[in-house]
Amino acid sequence: MRYLFLLLLEEKQMLAKIMFHYKCRNNIYPKTDGKIVRFHVPDDKVSWNSPYPMYNPTFFTSTCIFGQPWADLDLNVSDFQPNWNSIDGYVNRISLTGMYEIKNGYPLNPCGRTGVTGRGVLGRWGPNHAADPIVTRWKKSKNEHVFNENSNKPILQFVAIQRKDSGEWALPGGMVDSGEVISTTLKREFMEEAMDLLQKSKEDAVKIEKEIEEIFNEGIEVFCGYVDDPRNTDNAWMETVATLFHDEKGNHVGMLKLHAGDDAVGVKWVDLDRNLKLYANHISFLEEIATRLKCHW
Repeated sequence: MRYLFLLLLEEKQMLAKIMFHYKCRNNIYPKTDGKIVRFHVPDDKVSWNSPYPMYNPTFFTSTCIFGQPWADLDLNVSDFQPNWNSIDGYVNRISLTGMYEIKNGYPLNPCGRTGVTGRGVLGRWGPNHAADPIVTRWKKSKNEHVFNENSNKPILQFVAIQRKDSGEWALPGGMVDSGEVISTTLKREFMEEAMDLLQKSKEDAVKIEKEIEEIFNEGIEVFCGYVDDPRNTDNAWMETVATLFHDEKGNHVGMLKLHAGDDAVGVKWVDLDRNLKLYANHISFLEEIATRLKCHW
């Protein structure tokens, strides 16, 4: 059993490592009002193994992360000596893609060049770990499944939030706090972003947590690895664990009233479809779910 687990982990790491990133190349860096433009990186120059003598990326680390308790110090600070590719105190610097290279004291993005060095708006050098809960239910009318007329397959719905920073629709995920286990992050982020937990009374918060406890105890991991996030740089990047929480009967999370909170300005149940435009590579997580649940895609 352990041997099989290691094979599956190695396969996931390989898939994450060879992923070709697009959303963090050849565009304006987010939250910079157009002032930080990425150096152009052609498809054949993304890999660090491809010579690119003209490569002259822009250096950018946002001042908004300076002094934040969840952010690293700059690498030129003498007493800041990160332990790369390891658990560094309470900070997880291990990449889901495997070992990453350190060059001139800086970690290198495992998927290659992005046109920007530094940390951008990300808190950690190297991998920045997140968790994405994918909460689903079947679309129903009068308690009967609704089928797509073209595919003749049942329609699956998932909870999506509208991000405050970009306005894009996305999964209600977020960053893993230092020392936090993934299962805790998944539940916390869903309650904060899709149910506005931070604005609830203590009594209501306890009630909400009890209502979703059963469904969140039975998650299925569908992805772990590198995320093609627009915030990625050559030296800092996003990684995530995406977990499916499917409410088969629709009588748990499927019955709850959604209310946007924290980093979200909108929240709703969305019909799953291959033509959806979502943040980062969230659509690829949903494609995996569509295959698993044999629903409309």
